[in-house]
Amino acid sequence: MKTIIYSPGDPAGVGPDLFISLVNEDFFRSLKANVVCLGDKSLFDSRAKELEYAFEIKSFTSLDSVNEKIALLEIAKCPDISSGELNSINSEYVIKNLDFGIDACLERKDLGLVTGPISKENIIEGGYTFSGHTERIMERTNSDDVLMLLASERLKVALATTHMPLSMVSESITTDLIINKVKILDQELRSKFGIEKPKISLLGLNPHAGEGGKLGKEEIEIIIPAVKELKASNIDVSMPLSADTAFNKNLLDETDAYFAMYHDQGLPVLKALSFGDSINITLGVPIIRTSVDHGVALDIAGKGIANNSSLKNAFYAADNLI
Repeated sequence: MKTIIYSPGDPAGVGPDLFISLVNEDFFRSLKANVVCLGDKSLFDSRAKELEYAFEIKSFTSLDSVNEKIALLEIAKCPDISSGELNSINSEYVIKNLDFGIDACLERKDLGLVTGPISKENIIEGGYTFSGHTERIMERTNSDDVLMLLASERLKVALATTHMPLSMVSESITTDLIINKVKILDQELRSKFGIEKPKISLLGLNPHAGEGGKLGKEEIEIIIPAVKELKASNIDVSMPLSADTAFNKNLLDETDAYFAMYHDQGLPVLKALSFGDSINITLGVPIIRTSVDHGVALDIAGKGIANNSSLKNAFYAADNLI
C-alpha cells in the first residue's frame, strides 16, 4: 500500500498544527495513500490540546508495524514541545525525522515524502551544516543534481540557484548548471506533469536581461550559450527574458514553467499570485518530495489560525505522484 510520510519540520512552528487540523477535517480519508506523520506523540497531544482539537491517532515505533490509515511514527523525542519560540535543542529531532523520511523513500518506491516548514537558522544554531530541504535531499540521495520547483495552478517556477546570498549568485551561474537544470525541468514536466512539449521561459540574470551587455555580461557569455545548446537538444526554452516583463499575462498563458536565476527573482511573483495554494516539489532526485510554500510562522503557531491549503495541495501532489 502506498504511503505518504509527513515530516512536520520545526516543532515550534505551524507544521504540527497543520497536520492536526487536517486530521480534524478528516482530510486524509480523501487520499488513496496511507499517511504516517513523524513526531513525538507528547508534542502532538500537547499541541492538539493547545489548539483545542481532538487528536486520537495511534503511535508506532516502526514503519513496518503501522497498520492504520493515519498514524504517528515516533523516531525521536522532542526536547522542547512548546509553540511559537525556536529552540536549537530541537535541531537533532528535526533532522532525525527528515533524514528518516528521505531514507525510507529511497528504500521503498511506494513511499512519498511531504515536508513541513523548517527554520534553517535554528538548525544551523543547533550545530548542523544546513542549506535547506532541497540540498539535504540531494546529499542524502547521492543525486548528481537537484531542482527546486514551486508550482500552483497559475504557474510553475524553477530555480537555477536556491538558498545562497545574492552576492554568490552570479559566480554560481554557469553554462553547465543551466543546461543540467533545464534538462531536469523539461524531463520532469513531461514525466510528472504529463506535458508533452513543455515551453520554458528562462529569465536573464541582470536587469533587462543585460541590455546587450551594457548591464552585465552573464547573458552573453553564459546564459545564451546554454540556451543554444538546449535548443539544439530539442528543448523549447526561451532566450533570456527581462524578469520585469516576463510574467505579463500573454507570456504567462503561453508558459508551462519559468526558469529563474535566483530565489527571490521568480518566487515573489508566484507567491503574490498563489501564496497558500502553491507547493514545493524537488525534481531530479529518486524520491517523491513535496512541501508547503511557507515558513514556520511562529507568530501564529499554537493559535489555530494557520491556513492548511498549501499542505493539502502538497499531500494531493504526493498522492498522485507516488
